[in-house]
Amino acid sequence: MNPATAQAEVIVDELVRDGLRHAVLSPGSRNAALAFALHAAARRERLALHVRVDERSAGYLALGIAAATGEPVAVVCTSGTAATNLHPAVTEAGYAAVPLLVLTADRPPELRAAGANQTIDQHGLYTTSVRWFGELAVAENRPGQNAYWRSQICRAVHAALGGSRPAAPVHLNLPFREPLVPDEPIATGTDEPEGAASEWCESLAGRDDRRPWTEFAAPEPETALLRPRSPHGLVLLAEHAHEHELDWAVRLGWPVLSETGGVGAGGETLLPTGMWLLNLAEFLRAHRPEQVVCVGRPTVFRQVQRLLADSGVETLLLYGGHDAWPAPAHDVSRVADSVDPSPVTPDPEWLETWRAADQKAGTELAAALARESRPYGPVVAARVLDALPAGATLLVGSSNPTRDVALSARRRADVRVHRNRGVAGIDGTVSTAIGVALARRSPTYALLGDLTFLHDANGLLLGPHERRPDLTMVVCNDDGGGIFSLLEQGHPNHAEPFERVFGTPHGTDLAALCAAHGVSHRLVDETELGEALRYRPGLRVIEVRTPRDGLRELHQRLSEAVSSAVLG
Repeated sequence: MNPATAQAEVIVDELVRDGLRHAVLSPGSRNAALAFALHAAARRERLALHVRVDERSAGYLALGIAAATGEPVAVVCTSGTAATNLHPAVTEAGYAAVPLLVLTADRPPELRAAGANQTIDQHGLYTTSVRWFGELAVAENRPGQNAYWRSQICRAVHAALGGSRPAAPVHLNLPFREPLVPDEPIATGTDEPEGAASEWCESLAGRDDRRPWTEFAAPEPETALLRPRSPHGLVLLAEHAHEHELDWAVRLGWPVLSETGGVGAGGETLLPTGMWLLNLAEFLRAHRPEQVVCVGRPTVFRQVQRLLADSGVETLLLYGGHDAWPAPAHDVSRVADSVDPSPVTPDPEWLETWRAADQKAGTELAAALARESRPYGPVVAARVLDALPAGATLLVGSSNPTRDVALSARRRADVRVHRNRGVAGIDGTVSTAIGVALARRSPTYALLGDLTFLHDANGLLLGPHERRPDLTMVVCNDDGGGIFSLLEQGHPNHAEPFERVFGTPHGTDLAALCAAHGVSHRLVDETELGEALRYRPGLRVIEVRTPRDGLRELHQRLSEAVSSAVLG
């Protein structure tokens, strides 16, 4: 057994012992030893192996699986630009607190100093996006290697899971010397490398009973509490709504306003039109909260940022993510991981006033959306949310879709929502959705814009040996960047340069693109969505052609309708 093969087999064995159930591999030469070891482990059904030829898609596939399961997932690639293509997914994992294990193969030191092909400086490649970086020494047939390799793998997994801290990505750089392939086929009848004395100077076996080499004691719980003092407060639910129990909000008598509207969150005080209400300056002046508990990091709506920046509103933060917590005015008074509502005596009139406004806004908004004759994003989002089966998972793309879901104000507590809101990019969203679908046992859907879909079209590239997800992707195709129509760039003053540098029409035939990948495609209008979204196994794309012209005016009409209903 050559050193590269021995090291790779031990690494994979220890990863499995430490709880790894999924690994994503991109093919290459320098990571060949790991590829053979992962394939052998998958043959023994010790882990699920997913192979992707595009490293950027591979990174986001691993991210999606890890985000959906909360478990560490390894992504493995060769050296050079292959490793740099993982950087977007690593960055998202860092800001979204996802336990990603990044294993990059590398040249040994003597080749790095010789200008070898596909060789870059991979030390600290992902900078502050990872919690921990380590590099193993090049494998040698000498005593002590087995313990060294296994202990470093345990350290990496522990760092990714976080212990008492949030999860995070870690990076382990692995230089390999040739030969990079096994001297003989790897045996498939055993669960771990045995390392016969004739081949290796020591046993390569792990601990008895398949235990990890190094076990870490569970951290003592240290619960820090937020103790609100006012009956006149709000809860802003920003991310991972399904993970939060909100009984304390009910006991406080505080309205809950979610960045996903009424989707993916429950509770008696949730108000699906919350993002609309926060945008009504006159209403908010009369119902200004004294305190706000912000759960997670808001990323979408400017009215939320304005509220958090209001010097007269005290901000309390329930947050366990990246150190870059939300504080537009840098005035967060307390950060904790739980809420004690006992100091507050609720004011029923406060909650009822907000509920009455939500009821009026919701009724008028539903009527206004029903009156629209063109399939704008909020109209399509409402149809999608109405059609999803109970227990479904919905992945929402960045830009317009995440806004459309909230602004449609549909109440769907029975739907689980995932969004890549760590850094809120459109990168890798198709692959993330596939990862989430592969990890879930419920029907999975995605609502994406056309640019988001095209940006990760390689995510559709699935080889014949790869497991295909049960995933339905709804693509709102407005032939470009509709989100900019709603921002300052979309003002009529900028009409001349807008279409080329912001609208960016592409004219891509999505049906032909899907056909090239062997993926089912169907073009529908918004009235056909309900029937088209009925659950069917397999990977499919449903395209809806949505207009960009008039989008700014649509939002103005909806805002006026809500304002009229609430303010009279």
